[in-house]
Amino acid sequence: MPKGNVLVVGNSGVGKSTLINAVLGQNKAMVVFGLKGTTQRLKIYVDSELPFRLIDTVALELGSLKKWEAIGAVKKWLKEAVQKGDTNAAINLIWFCVDGTSSKLFPKTIQNLAKAVAGFTDVPIIVAITKSYSVSDYFENAYAVRDAFAKQKKLPRIISVVTEIIKFDDNIYTSPYDITELIDATNELMPQGLQAAQAKMAAIKLTRKRVIAQGVVGTAVTAGAVIGAVPIPFADAAILVPVEVVLLNSLATIYGINKNDEFKKFIEMLVTYGAVGLAAKAAIGAIKAIPGVGLAASAVNAIVAGCMIAALGESSIFIFEQIALGKKSIKDIAWAREIVEAALDNKFIEKVTKILCSAKDGVDAKIISKMVMELFSK
Repeated sequence: MPKGNVLVVGNSGVGKSTLINAVLGQNKAMVVFGLKGTTQRLKIYVDSELPFRLIDTVALELGSLKKWEAIGAVKKWLKEAVQKGDTNAAINLIWFCVDGTSSKLFPKTIQNLAKAVAGFTDVPIIVAITKSYSVSDYFENAYAVRDAFAKQKKLPRIISVVTEIIKFDDNIYTSPYDITELIDATNELMPQGLQAAQAKMAAIKLTRKRVIAQGVVGTAVTAGAVIGAVPIPFADAAILVPVEVVLLNSLATIYGINKNDEFKKFIEMLVTYGAVGLAAKAAIGAIKAIPGVGLAASAVNAIVAGCMIAALGESSIFIFEQIALGKKSIKDIAWAREIVEAALDNKFIEKVTKILCSAKDGVDAKIISKMVMELFSK
């Protein structure tokens, strides 16, 4: 199992650093990575014998701007890791550290902690009640934590820990305990956290691909608007086929679709139904029949052409996403055809009409592309 990452959060003075030292072992070699630009807010502790890393949110002061700086440092680290393709960088589990001697403050403390890490919704949580010197206080503290988390609609694992020997007088002292229980619980919950992180990472990557794909669609829309503005008959969208073929191949590359013989047939189907199919012809016919559009034929054709490509591009992004996720394949031709045809329904005509009614003669292809993408990429 790969090493997971544990985010350690809690107010200053709660005993985070002492807990980290107790888990790692005071005499064990540690590697501390001070991250660029975040050295005062975030440190990652790694021990060769420990099956997980500990990420300490240094200077996490709840109730102040510092808490957002600390969590912002975590998010910055994760963002940079995603950009580098580092799949080992993700928050897989959270240790909420609360002071066992301040149980009256638990509700507010946990509320603030939950707000600080609100973005990690699927991550397992362990509440480490530090400074649990009194056995009699354990049940009261645990009840207070459960009550506070009930309002957050979460059910964390609760472990009370003492991280160092505390001497009260010559004959009374307490020894460290339940550190191993915390480690065991972390290992037990880590697979769940790793699985959630993989799903989160996949979603992040899919979002990035969608942004890139929509940029490609926007470029194709501009090219289509230029072609559409040429003063030739625009009976159907056949003149857009070359642009659409390039667009679909580019989108397939973004989503890692294997370009075999089946893929070629799949692309031909998408182009056919998106450019010269019955749905496409019906949409163009309906648009041409719209009364009262005070635009020159070239402007109308440019806008219609741009919208046709945008509709095909956005529907194809959805299709390729489903294929990339393994939910569909290029063999699902009938399903893909329905998606493309649905993209040219009455809502498509409404969008085109909206652009036609707001556009003016002389508008160039780039402006048309911007207007079209604002409507079709929502």
